[in-house]
Amino acid sequence: MSVRKIGVEEEMLLVDPDTHRLTAVAHRAVRHHDGPEVEQELFLQQIETATPPAASAEELYAGIVAGRRAVGQAAEVAGARAVAMGVPVLVDPDEHVTPKPRYERIKDEYGELAGQALACAMHMHVDVTDDEEAVAVVDRVRPWLPVLLALSANSPFWRGQDTGHASWRSQIWTRWPTGGPSQPYGGAATYRETADRLVAWGAGLDTGMLYFDVRVAESYPTVEVRVADVCTEVDDAVLVALLARALVTTAAEDWRAGTPDGLAGSWRADLLKAAHWRAGRYGTPGPLVHPVELALAPTRAAVDALLEHVGDALEEAGDERTARQLFEQMLARGNGAVRRRSVLESSGSLTSVVQDLADRTEASWSPR
Repeated sequence: MSVRKIGVEEEMLLVDPDTHRLTAVAHRAVRHHDGPEVEQELFLQQIETATPPAASAEELYAGIVAGRRAVGQAAEVAGARAVAMGVPVLVDPDEHVTPKPRYERIKDEYGELAGQALACAMHMHVDVTDDEEAVAVVDRVRPWLPVLLALSANSPFWRGQDTGHASWRSQIWTRWPTGGPSQPYGGAATYRETADRLVAWGAGLDTGMLYFDVRVAESYPTVEVRVADVCTEVDDAVLVALLARALVTTAAEDWRAGTPDGLAGSWRADLLKAAHWRAGRYGTPGPLVHPVELALAPTRAAVDALLEHVGDALEEAGDERTARQLFEQMLARGNGAVRRRSVLESSGSLTSVVQDLADRTEASWSPR
């Protein structure tokens, strides 16, 4: 079993340092940064950073920190703060679509669906050898992805209100016609046929708008796991990314060994959608849907099942101890949504929630 490299993309929101409300200055931030780590997104209140491919947890941590520092410094030059939060917390003016032809077409074609899509995720790219392996991975990791969503959930507040969900971002994103879980494909030909038909029907302008929870990447030889909220704490991001890599590795190795995939075959898409909803609704406090037993279970039981499933891959990569420590740490202090609600309870102010998010994001620039 070889150690596959992983890269992480993090989307962030730009806020005014004084008002803590969103500010549409991504174009200025990107203009003041020369490196590849900082990119624009659909809205001018949003910015993205990415890590180089990493082989170890230490490399991944360092890459995330470096990317956040780059995007934070670029935002500062533009008079803003880059904040790792899943959705806008405060009531803000209308979003400003980035003035690029593709983004403007998305807004024109999808209307308010696009208008309400200002949300920030963490996307994880894991190496695969070819398209057949990639699609086998996509099929096999499906039952486990709600657990990653629950761990990463970091968006309970949206436009001035508590949504009652741990991850409101996940609810926003599954509104897209290609969003959320999908049926198993069984092979690369069916995956490509499905993708082409979705684009032909207008469900996406192109294959870049296939917003599945996990997909075959178009520009890289990777599988892209897209289910997670952007995490404010780097430790949370590293935990979710290491588990995602272990899931991809386990799925690929099992497929190449000819191991039957009885678990994925027992998961209908409608049941999987409900499991995703529950993960986004409750987050780590749970209970979650147990990926193997298909019944409600405490979060620890669901994560223990995942850790057992990917144990060999974690051990081979040298990640087992780190993953377990980071999970215990998360349960002790709460994931992002738990901590956001704790700040609101102690301060009584959503403005204080944004302030805390901004401070924690900037504190994450410093290495361990």
